Amino acid sequence: MNKIELLAPAKDLNKAKIAIMYGADAVYVGGKFYSLRSRASNFSNDDLKELTAFAREYGAKVFVTVNIVFHDDDYYGIREYLRFLEQIGVNAVIISSLALIPIVRQEAPHVECHISTQLSSLNSSAVRTLKQFGADRVVLAREASMEQIRQIAAKVSIPLEVFIHGGMCSNFSGRCVLSNRMTLRDANRGGCAHSCRWKYALYDGEELISDPECLLSMSSKDLRASAYIESMIASGVASLKIEGRMKSEYYIGQVVKTYRQMIDEIYEKGSLSAERQAYYDNELSKAENRPSDDGFLSGDCDNSKHLYGINGAGVTHDYVAFVHAYDERRSIALVEVKNIFAKGDELEAFGPSLDNVRFKAELMFDDKWITVDLANKPTQYLFMRVPFVTAYGDMIRKAV
Repeated sequence: MNKIELLAPAKDLNKAKIAIMYGADAVYVGGKFYSLRSRASNFSNDDLKELTAFAREYGAKVFVTVNIVFHDDDYYGIREYLRFLEQIGVNAVIISSLALIPIVRQEAPHVECHISTQLSSLNSSAVRTLKQFGADRVVLAREASMEQIRQIAAKVSIPLEVFIHGGMCSNFSGRCVLSNRMTLRDANRGGCAHSCRWKYALYDGEELISDPECLLSMSSKDLRASAYIESMIASGVASLKIEGRMKSEYYIGQVVKTYRQMIDEIYEKGSLSAERQAYYDNELSKAENRPSDDGFLSGDCDNSKHLYGINGAGVTHDYVAFVHAYDERRSIALVEVKNIFAKGDELEAFGPSLDNVRFKAELMFDDKWITVDLANKPTQYLFMRVPFVTAYGDMIRKAV
């Protein structure tokens, strides 16, 4: 039996490398065109070439999103782009237009076609039909329950991909036009303004009927399916997908590592104890900046899944430094400051090969060897004493 795939997002080359270093089996990224995350940094052709080479070193795969809803003008240049993706060794394209399948087959025959969640595949008949059209994998709609996922997987012979973590759409995924209507930014062509997360006053005609001190938001809670990973594995799902191509390197590293360890432990031990499940849930919470929920997986969809009155968004400042190098002889790490921290703070380091280790910020100095007591300049490089071995790619956060 093949081990289930852990698929991670990345908005730029650095974050894609972080995802792979922290344990992702595959990453999905967008090029400069044809992608539903047009506001992400996205990948130039040179970036994509470097990423595929990096991924091969780790035995990881690269999927490229070509998932906008195509208009006639969008087909200009697509054949050349697909030939390039084939040439550099991209493993799959994620598409929402079935018209692309014969084009991919002609121009990039070694590149798989993965059907985007934008097609809202929620039943086995739809999945089988997509296979007949030539799909190699189907990403199920995020509105599917665990029971529905189990039933579909039992009836089809094509690999299935399921979202397990990250942002959810307030409306049916792929069907919302709020952004189009309110901002002229097309949600299905890469420009979603997340209008559902705005705050609204409610009127009946000209009369304000809502509390002006408590504006309405329609925001969905984020998805966290950690309690369903054993069920996903048992159902025969091929890939577990993390959402978040706009997220930070800290989010990517923490979430990917947690699910990597969780998946590996389930395969090793057969199941997770309640204590271990609670541990992993707590680890995932360290990367949250919005309340989370199991989405549609439980089969319920009541008001508790949404955030009304507040949109729930917030920024965490727990992530304080990124490790670039370490001198074992002096026990000194070269770190890049990400958020404010001070001498005496209790910190925690973690990384691809480093489990959570706590230490106290003590000796810190800048590149002119001047002692620093307060690290409050983002992107500044500092030397700091760390009493254990760290390596490039490790991260440091405030201990909580």
